Amino acid sequence: MTDAGRKDLHEQLGDKLKPDSQKTTTEKMGDTASGLYDRAAGAVQPESQKSTTQQATDKMRGGADDTSNQAKGMGQSLADTVSGAAQSAADAVKNLTGSK
Repeated sequence: MTDAGRKDLHEQLGDKLKPDSQKTTTEKMGDTASGLYDRAAGAVQPESQKSTTQQATDKMRGGADDTSNQAKGMGQSLADTVSGAAQSAADAVKNLTGSK
C-alpha cells in the first residue's frame, strides 16, 4: 500500500515499461510531472511516516535514479573526452598547416 498522493510500485513500473516511443506527448508530460511530484513528496516525508511499502519503493527508485545519474555522468565524460580529442586534433592540424 502506498501513502496518499504517492505513486505505487505498479504505477511506477507501468510508466517505465511502456517505451517512450509508444507514449503520447501528454503521457510523457504526465509521467514527468507525476514522477517529479512523487520524488519531492518522498524527499520531504519523514521515513517514520512512510508505510513499509512506500519506504521500499522509494529506496528502489532512489537506486535506479543513482544508476541513471551515473550512466549520464559516464556518457557526459565520454562526450567530453571525444570533444577534447577532436579539439586537440583540430589544433594539431592548425599547427601543422600554420592556420590560425
